[in-house]
Amino acid sequence: MAEDALDQVLRPTPESDAELAFEGALRPRTLAEFVGQTKVRGQLQLLLQAAAMQNRTPDHILLAGPPGLGKTTLAMIVASESGRPLRMSSGPAIQHAGDLAALLSSLTPGEILFIDEIHRMARSAEEMLYLAMEDFRIDIMVGKGAGATSIPLDLAPFTLVSATTRSGLLPNPLRDRFGFTAHLEFYDEPELKQVLTRAASLLDLEIDGRALAEIAGRCRGTPRIANRLLRRVRDYALVHPSTTGLDAVHAALELYDVDALGLDRLDREVMKIILTRFDGGPVGLNTLAVSVGEEAETIESVVEPFLVRIGLLTRSPRGRVATRDAWRHFGLTKGTAGTLFGDDL
Repeated sequence: MAEDALDQVLRPTPESDAELAFEGALRPRTLAEFVGQTKVRGQLQLLLQAAAMQNRTPDHILLAGPPGLGKTTLAMIVASESGRPLRMSSGPAIQHAGDLAALLSSLTPGEILFIDEIHRMARSAEEMLYLAMEDFRIDIMVGKGAGATSIPLDLAPFTLVSATTRSGLLPNPLRDRFGFTAHLEFYDEPELKQVLTRAASLLDLEIDGRALAEIAGRCRGTPRIANRLLRRVRDYALVHPSTTGLDAVHAALELYDVDALGLDRLDREVMKIILTRFDGGPVGLNTLAVSVGEEAETIESVVEPFLVRIGLLTRSPRGRVATRDAWRHFGLTKGTAGTLFGDDL
């Protein structure tokens, strides 16, 4: 009986299969289906067509840009459009040169190797990758000390597609070995509306253009966030069938603490501290992190970029400073705490 119960837990249900199928369906499978990044799509199309005409593996590709813009999806499309198998790994998973050697030596001719977050790969593995990318071979050290010898190992020709959210952390010798580097940009609202329209059709969700535009304006220019918010709106409409269209969008996003600019709970908490406790700043990063109970790295890499990009926050040598738009958005003036954040200040 216990084994039967465990089997029921481990075996995927039809509902979970459907959810996994939907996750896969959201990803475009061709460059023609991919919305946005028009220049990058054109560059990739040319690169892949030229490689196919010459019957060779495509050049190594580096995809750089913030999270959620489609780097992994583009890697899958490169493999699909070139008709080659795809092997996926990540930088944090490659912590030793031996890990990379095992991965590279198992590749089949022409295979696409995708390494996500490549800037987090171990330095010893990075140095091994230099030779692999240029000459399709690696040198394996056998033994230790004076008796150590280097054994060259030839590799099958492959294409490395790498993604990074922090290209500045990549050493120049590694960055220079990529034949093509694509810099992905944030999406504008019309492009996000196209993404949402496609996702809504896959969800079989009837939603008008005004509601889609409202979601598009609150998703930080990021398709991943747009799809996530659309699913939350779908859930709200299922639970509250009497609420539809724009009303459902407003109610759902209010429930999940996403305001008109796309600020979430942590964004507003950071701005609350700067505006009310430090009268607009300047305030240092570590002080700000302690004040909101978050890691400094989270504030710097997750919260700050968006607040700076939409003009609510600036960075100065003395610290973070709220802008006039920030005071205006929250309905506050310097020297007053206001009532927007409640009485817990």
